[in-house]
Amino acid sequence: MKASISSRTLFLAQFSMLLAIEAIVCFTPLGSLPIGPIVATLGMVPVIITAVILGTGAGSAMGFFAGLFSFCVWTFTPSSPLIAFVFTPFYSVGSVHGNFWSLVICFVPRILVGTVTGLCFALFTRLKWRPVFSYSASGILGSLVNTFLVLGGIYVFFGQSYASVIGKSFDALLGLIGLTILTNGIPEAIIGGLAAYAVCYPVKKNINSKFE
Repeated sequence: MKASISSRTLFLAQFSMLLAIEAIVCFTPLGSLPIGPIVATLGMVPVIITAVILGTGAGSAMGFFAGLFSFCVWTFTPSSPLIAFVFTPFYSVGSVHGNFWSLVICFVPRILVGTVTGLCFALFTRLKWRPVFSYSASGILGSLVNTFLVLGGIYVFFGQSYASVIGKSFDALLGLIGLTILTNGIPEAIIGGLAAYAVCYPVKKNINSKFE
């Protein structure tokens, strides 16, 4: 009983700390990491860490909060007002309005980052992969889920509107999405993989040793 209470308390403490970090990276400039001319966002790092340390369910819940924080930012203080409509139904540019699919793009990819990261880590651990590969690959795959689903959702649900507000032709949009994946998505995935191993491996090792 005492061990169960200790485990529950530890879980809540860890989740709360990671939630606070998620809020910081979402609501402050600390969530942007300049890499030369590229700016990688760190919003998915706490989600990835949560999924690896606390499990798939907790990671998915953290992904929901990441989506909620992102929704608040894009609704009230968007960094790029022209494209805010793809993340919130409460924003419009001329005749272009956000809608239900804005909520899907804002929430679903973030939630699935936690789900995919947690499931991948559980699978790779069961397959007895080396820790450096199981942790890193889980973080990379989780981050890429967000990149591909967000950009894919924009193309599928708002392609014509998005192209028009940024002053590009719809035919050029796929090329722009591919460039965004290379310049932003890949660096963010690498950061996610590095964070998963550098943070989660020593933390889980320390926790397991205390509860053995």
